[in-house]
Amino acid sequence: MSDETPMRFETRAIHVGQEPEAEFGSVNVPIYQTATYAQPAVGKPKAYDYARGGNPTREALQHVLASLEGGKRALSFSSGLGATTTLLLTLKPGDHVVLADDVYGGTYRLLARVMDAWGLTITTVDMGDLDAFAGAMREETRLVWVETPTNPFLKVFDIEQAARIAHGAGARCVVDNTLATPYLQRPLELGADAVVHSVTKYLGGHSDLVGGAIVTSDEELIERLTFLQNAAGAVPGPMDCYLALRGVKTLGVRMRAHCAGAKAIAEFLQTHPKVTRVHYPGLPGHPGFEVAVRQMADFGGMVSFEVASRDEATRVVESTKLFFLAESLGGVESLIEIPAPMTHASVAGSPLEVPDTLIRLSVGIEHPNDLVADLEQALG
Repeated sequence: MSDETPMRFETRAIHVGQEPEAEFGSVNVPIYQTATYAQPAVGKPKAYDYARGGNPTREALQHVLASLEGGKRALSFSSGLGATTTLLLTLKPGDHVVLADDVYGGTYRLLARVMDAWGLTITTVDMGDLDAFAGAMREETRLVWVETPTNPFLKVFDIEQAARIAHGAGARCVVDNTLATPYLQRPLELGADAVVHSVTKYLGGHSDLVGGAIVTSDEELIERLTFLQNAAGAVPGPMDCYLALRGVKTLGVRMRAHCAGAKAIAEFLQTHPKVTRVHYPGLPGHPGFEVAVRQMADFGGMVSFEVASRDEATRVVESTKLFFLAESLGGVESLIEIPAPMTHASVAGSPLEVPDTLIRLSVGIEHPNDLVADLEQALG
């Protein structure tokens, strides 16, 4: 392949930042399990002086994540919330944040119950209502926080419109791209200033690590975040970075399987008499379907649906055999849960009302027919 030929997504996922190791030729990036580095002279480290500031395994992960999202720089963190907290530390007391009314519960909890004491104020809004969205902006608004598709209702918001509204008010636009991944959606290409990930989910893909990341091309933001990554210290360990690198290699093939399974399940649920509503952006009747078609390559691996009662929801989630009753998402195995008492208990009392009749599915990469049969017996 010539230097002029651009590598495609799946190829970059395997090769960017991951050249064979120089001394022995290892095709996997080594796990640099070290806390400090010997220096040849006083104050003149070879590359790193202390592992909080940098680690070669982490740097390889940051290189490939930046490439996949189309950004100049990626920074890795110990969790998705570690990434979110570090990004919010670029703000100052008195600043205002506008966020979607259906965001990850941990994001809302952090802003409403932690950063409020630090002096940040927030407004939640349905970002699908562009007039309400624009009306939520204030003179002191410095950040617009978009999540699309959302969790757990799988709403889809127009990233280009969100970035336009944010920039028109002098604010940055940040997109949580965890559910879509850069394989399906690249917010920086649509005008966003930064992208946030819970690497725990689809990027890692195997439910065996906790991690986070921020990707951006904003030079001012890169400088500040690089300082904060070291100063605040929410950095990942080298083993987690190694596992994330392994997961990213198969992101493309996994996402194709996740999407195929989710589509089959959504179509099945849509016809089931015990299902009162299905939330999946790939269904033509979904409110965000047209936007999803425009800004996503496919519709993702998440499906939510509603049944008639809480007792019925509980019975269903406790009756599946292939879907494990568990929190989190994005792994190769399928998961099922009721968000209201589980993942979204932290948003109780917020503007977001999550009914206890809502069931959320993280569709794995098992055969779709087996997963449909499992849900059929659980519902029946």
